[in-house]
Amino acid sequence: MLSFRAMRAALTIALPALLGACALFQPPEPGIGKAVTWDAVPGWTADDHSAAWPALINSCKRRAEEDDWRSLCMAAAAQASPDSETARRFFETWFIPHRVHGARRSSEGLVTGYYEPLLHGSPEPSDRYRYPLYGRPDGLLIIDLGDRFPELKRERLRGRLVGNRVVPYYSRAEIEAEPALLDGSELLWLDDANELFFLHIQGSGRVQLPDGEMVGVGYADQNGHPYRAIGKVLVDRGELALDEVTLFTIRDWLRAHPDEAMELLNQNPSYVFFVFRDAPAEGPVGSLNVPLTAGRSLAIDPKLVDLGVPIWLDTFYPGEPDRPLQRLVMAQDTGGAIRGNLRADLFWGHGEEAERLAGTMKSRGTLMVLLPRAAAVQE
Repeated sequence: MLSFRAMRAALTIALPALLGACALFQPPEPGIGKAVTWDAVPGWTADDHSAAWPALINSCKRRAEEDDWRSLCMAAAAQASPDSETARRFFETWFIPHRVHGARRSSEGLVTGYYEPLLHGSPEPSDRYRYPLYGRPDGLLIIDLGDRFPELKRERLRGRLVGNRVVPYYSRAEIEAEPALLDGSELLWLDDANELFFLHIQGSGRVQLPDGEMVGVGYADQNGHPYRAIGKVLVDRGELALDEVTLFTIRDWLRAHPDEAMELLNQNPSYVFFVFRDAPAEGPVGSLNVPLTAGRSLAIDPKLVDLGVPIWLDTFYPGEPDRPLQRLVMAQDTGGAIRGNLRADLFWGHGEEAERLAGTMKSRGTLMVLLPRAAAVQE
């Protein structure tokens, strides 16, 4: 049996080693982690990196004047249409991959999809076209908290003025119950209330007018209320199972329950306002204020990383858990439901196939952020 002195000596020797071992197993801090080698990026060499080139050029339209981006954007502009290998080597030269970590040791998050829907509308209301699509109302106030509190950068409050007080702006339920609140803010009138709601979720769309003209509409602003997923409401009420929730099952439920549809839609108090797009054929414009690239633009939480950066997406095709979806994308958009380090929304474009992919995508996935390589910029 060891004496007390011997036990104390043994602990004195062993304790630093034990503490060091514990440190090795401590979970990483949430957010962007340490750099990794390109060999650690799953599927990196199998992607067609040239397909991400147009999205990179769009990112450079907004980031090129920044110190870490100036040289790499000049180098990118000098290559009009690189092949996949040339594009891959460019990214390896100018960027360094970093893992993204979530809270509570998580490394996987939820990846969903969105698309640009086609709706039918009219510049004038009628018996068919009776659901208003609103532009940004004049009375909507925005308070940028970052102007007063730097730690709250990107945090904004929205409200309206009542007397000398700023109060919350109208919720979806209030707007739907009293349309006169937004008189004069109508851009168009649409023919389907449910599809109008889904346009709010997607954030942009194309509207075909009675004479066949196509106009584009995009996100202009939001009422400041939090986003609440009505699919989760249906699950909580026992109307749908969690694994059944898709754009299509929600749409079917709304059509099958017309008397209950508005009450369900109003469970999401968030309300989106729109603006006409100058060139609808070019596709929607994301939060980075550049056109989105189908299959290569990603909506992320801007608290994770500044918009414009490349991200390696490692997930699966919608409904095909055995088919990896590993590709280079650009963080060029945000969304009310996209919150957290490991939450992402992939833009699929427009058309029936884009709708199918976006409407069914609920995949687990990981993210790696590619940050500019400062040393390469200085060389």
